[in-house]
Amino acid sequence: MTDAIFQRDEHGFALPSAIFLLVVLAALAVYMTTLSRTSHLSSALDVHSARAYQAARAGIEWAAWQVIVPPGPATPCPVSPSTVGLGAGEFALFTVTVECRRSDTNDGAETVAVYEIRSTARAGAAGEPDYVERQIRAVFAK
Repeated sequence: MTDAIFQRDEHGFALPSAIFLLVVLAALAVYMTTLSRTSHLSSALDVHSARAYQAARAGIEWAAWQVIVPPGPATPCPVSPSTVGLGAGEFALFTVTVECRRSDTNDGAETVAVYEIRSTARAGAAGEPDYVERQIRAVFAK
């Protein structure tokens, strides 16, 4: 009878351990999924940002072409601000606004036209997670 009093019922001890292990593994899976998703979103935003930079650079090149390429005396700036269309494809998502300001400077006996061009490329709506904006400024003379 003394053996019956001290005998313990140890059935079911593995169940709490198994539940704990499942909860820890589930939490680890959720963490890994969140980390992977964040990494993919970060990579996509980096690509989107690089495209915005290239779109803004295309705006600078468009304005430079308008004022530098015509031979002869200095030309006026394009209408400021101007919206530049970048055609189809990935760059069609961007709105590029180009602002140009011209000032004349005397360089000895010659008058030099100095152009300051600012190009801003935007995609998405401000405040949204996929919003991106890049601005480039260039100054050159003719």
